[in-house]
Amino acid sequence: MSGAWRELPWRKLEQHVYRIQKRIYRASQRGETRKGEKLQKLLLKSEAARLLAVRRVTQDNQGKKTAGVDGVKSVPPKGRFLMVKELHTKHWNHRKKPQPVRRVWIPKPGKAEKRPLGIPTMMERAKQALVKMALEPAWEAVFEPNSYGFRPGRSAHDAIRMIFIGIHSKPKFVLDADIKGCFDNINHDKLLKKLNTYPKLTRLIREWRKRGCPGRARLHPHRTGNPSRRRDFTPPCQCSPAWNGKGSKGRLCQKSLGRKTYCGSVCR
Repeated sequence: MSGAWRELPWRKLEQHVYRIQKRIYRASQRGETRKGEKLQKLLLKSEAARLLAVRRVTQDNQGKKTAGVDGVKSVPPKGRFLMVKELHTKHWNHRKKPQPVRRVWIPKPGKAEKRPLGIPTMMERAKQALVKMALEPAWEAVFEPNSYGFRPGRSAHDAIRMIFIGIHSKPKFVLDADIKGCFDNINHDKLLKKLNTYPKLTRLIREWRKRGCPGRARLHPHRTGNPSRRRDFTPPCQCSPAWNGKGSKGRLCQKSLGRKTYCGSVCR
């Protein structure tokens, strides 16, 4: 079974997924919402996408040996094939709520205090990685050109380069803002309305946002923010849509800042 997993044509699988993602991107670019949703459904059912999602969770991700509330970790090849089978959308039962996250407390860098971290189960992580493959290309087509946070192929170095290009020739105002508790305070309803995806996917994302963590006597639900923060695959993908459009609003401040030009691109 281990040999069968290694011998899968991973390069061809990646190319197949990329072709569907490119079609989703173009449909979103042209405003063809219905066609984009059909392609997203096609991608979610694709065996190639499911195989890549399971590989990312069980082999590529740094948390591959971290267990959720079910205690599952270090999945062997036989278990990976079973995960691929269970990951098909026909097994997504909206009546069955996702399993809660396992809560751990980790120290903040350079501080004495700790912050909570929620760890989903391996199966939920694989499902999130699959959904991320479908959501990402649709939003990449409509994101602002100068946003860099949580986007594939972009990094802080790109943001630094664009800031330098924008300010090196003449004096400008630069507004530096820090979003306090970004992952903790995103409104669920507004986020789902902005994502504007088809009902089955909307229900699934809503359940992911509201699932709780087990306490001593009962389950503690979440009404805002993201219960698993950075251990999830979907929060970064949802954080960018939530803040999309803030850069263009920032440019409206230019008139109120006098004769000097305002560098209005928000580099998230």
